Amino acid sequence: MQTVRDYLRYACSRFADSPLFYGHGTDNVWDEAVQLVMRSLHLPLENNTLFLDARLTMAERELLLQRMTRRIDQRIPLPYLLGEAWFMGLPFYVDERVLVPRSPLGELLGNGIQPWLGDLEPGRILDLCTGSGCIGIGAAMVFDAAEVDLADLSADALEVAAVNIDTHELNDRVRTIRSDVFESIAGRYDIILSNPPYVDAEDIADMPAEFRHEPELGLSAGHDGLEIAHRILAGAGNHLNPGGLLIVEVGNSQAALQGAYPELPFTWLEFENGGDGVFMLTAEDLAEIKQTVNP
Repeated sequence: MQTVRDYLRYACSRFADSPLFYGHGTDNVWDEAVQLVMRSLHLPLENNTLFLDARLTMAERELLLQRMTRRIDQRIPLPYLLGEAWFMGLPFYVDERVLVPRSPLGELLGNGIQPWLGDLEPGRILDLCTGSGCIGIGAAMVFDAAEVDLADLSADALEVAAVNIDTHELNDRVRTIRSDVFESIAGRYDIILSNPPYVDAEDIADMPAEFRHEPELGLSAGHDGLEIAHRILAGAGNHLNPGGLLIVEVGNSQAALQGAYPELPFTWLEFENGGDGVFMLTAEDLAEIKQTVNP
């Protein structure tokens, strides 16, 4: 094997013969092979036919074989092997201190949170349980006059988020805050975004091997997946400006959340590119019911 084309074919063959799970940026053998080979070589994912018959150096061949072997034998998600994940068309540094970005909130931000935001020009945005910082940084890119806070309990995650703030040259408007949900959060925001831990105990036990490389702190949320969602609902009303929005992803815990709060007027958002379990509430919704919400 000597060329890029050879290694793409070989990666496809090896992946197809292995019990891999695809859920960290790709959903099939071919796309996984293309991502591994082309990004490992710092080549474009599209319009790349010019490179397919290029001969690889020995160091490049060894790198590709090493990453294929680790992907198969250790079931490491590809973004961790590459040190890179893409979100909203932007590259983010990732490692095993943070979840791999994959939230449908990226589509919502790409649409400017419309029509829900209306004429509101957000001045302050909070990304709660930020992980790599991708959601908050994406928000800062969309709302280029807003100040954005990235909050997380994990100091390790905030180190990764800080790398991504530097990469996207946003230190003047984006900062990190170490906080256990709202514990260290001061002031009010126009938008609170959150992709918190929401995986219930049953799903944690049944996860494919790839997900076990991700930090459990970013996934697990008690027996019903609502441990953090309860706390967000209890505190968000104290940190939203009038007319502000709370937008939270709870994934498969949607039914459990609706059952726990039948009085809440959740708006469940829909996405063209897949994903569900994302709700929106206004500051006024929260003000009306906050006496009934218990952490």
